[in-house]
Amino acid sequence: MARPPQTATDLADLGLKDLIDLQQRVAVAIVERQQTERADLKSKIAALAAEAGLSLDEVLGLRRGRSGPKAPVAPKYRNPENPEETWSGRGRKPNWLVAKLQKRGTAIDDFTI
Repeated sequence: MARPPQTATDLADLGLKDLIDLQQRVAVAIVERQQTERADLKSKIAALAAEAGLSLDEVLGLRRGRSGPKAPVAPKYRNPENPEETWSGRGRKPNWLVAKLQKRGTAIDDFTI
């Protein structure tokens, strides 16, 4: 394996195989350096945050998981025979609506609130 070139003029002396090998080694070195520098920077920022009495997530404004339960969705459809039976239009259609839609001459718009 050829020694890495020190100047641009040394590149002209390398063969194609050596240039490709050099390119691959440089790509690997770049990825490794990025990972190392990212880890170093993260630890420095975490240390600064700890000095201020904060977590890294608080400083960066990151949230983990859900922020809480979702608000219920307002109903869009109501059973005219039983006003307590409603459906938001999300998920599986309720049995009362399926039964009503099977009758001739009814459309889902007939049950819109």
